[in-house]
Amino acid sequence: MTRRSTSVIGIATLCLALSVSIGGAQELTSATPTASQEIQLRIAEEVRKQIVSLPQYGVFDNIHFGVSPDGTVVLRGEASRPTLKSGAENVVKRIEGVEKVDNQIEVLPTSPNDDRIRAAVYYAIYSFAPLQKYTVNRRMRSMPSVARAAGGITNDPPLGFHAIHIIVRNGNVTLTGVVNNEADMAMAGIRASGVSGVFSVDNQLQVATE
Repeated sequence: MTRRSTSVIGIATLCLALSVSIGGAQELTSATPTASQEIQLRIAEEVRKQIVSLPQYGVFDNIHFGVSPDGTVVLRGEASRPTLKSGAENVVKRIEGVEKVDNQIEVLPTSPNDDRIRAAVYYAIYSFAPLQKYTVNRRMRSMPSVARAAGGITNDPPLGFHAIHIIVRNGNVTLTGVVNNEADMAMAGIRASGVSGVFSVDNQLQVATE
């Protein structure tokens, strides 16, 4: 398993697996922001708010973005549904100060097997008592919903807050988000690795104190 170090300047929603990079603002942590940098930070905060408010954005998605001094917002990450990619672009381009949106979000392939893995990894992680603090959904569904039976979990994702996001692509799992400690980070990876049919787990979870 590997971990990714994420550079977050100024603003980040760690618990919602969103990270932001601010172009040309490297001195923000040690100096007073300039007017241009303050505009970038305002845009970044508004982008974050708009994305996490999207009804399509959930536990099976991972979006991060950058804001350039010229007002360009670059959207990156993975979306389990095409509507999230287009929805994110639509809300971001309406933000005051945004001049251009470069939408590089990848729409994950449609796959019944990946849907099965999403459901299984979700249950493996969030049904485990020490990790249940990372979601408001403490009660796991005992039976699959009609939508899951018909088209998979992607079309009927769990609602509510999830600190650990689960990205599945062709049987390969990536975990993103923020947890409280190294033990929880390792345990989430172990639980995901134990799911039948998972080829690999890339544990990119971050520890909150780092």
